[in-house]
Amino acid sequence: MKHDSIGSGKRKPVNLSLDTGVVEAARALGINLSQTCESALRAATAAERSRKWQEEHREAIEANNAWVEKHGLPLAKYRMF
Repeated sequence: MKHDSIGSGKRKPVNLSLDTGVVEAARALGINLSQTCESALRAATAAERSRKWQEEHREAIEANNAWVEKHGLPLAKYRMF
């Protein structure tokens, strides 16, 4: 599995409380619980970081969008598409 910028490669045992029906179904299908939980946590972490970044930079993004709306894209005349 490809690792992104989060994670050290080290493993830490943790206790989780999961719905027993979900755990039984996953095990019956041969799904690796640790790998699946780690993958979901990576995705949730990336999504939250992105949301926070967008929130922190909202004013700059809005200002840039307003400038482009008013003036158009810089170098637009050179675009080939």
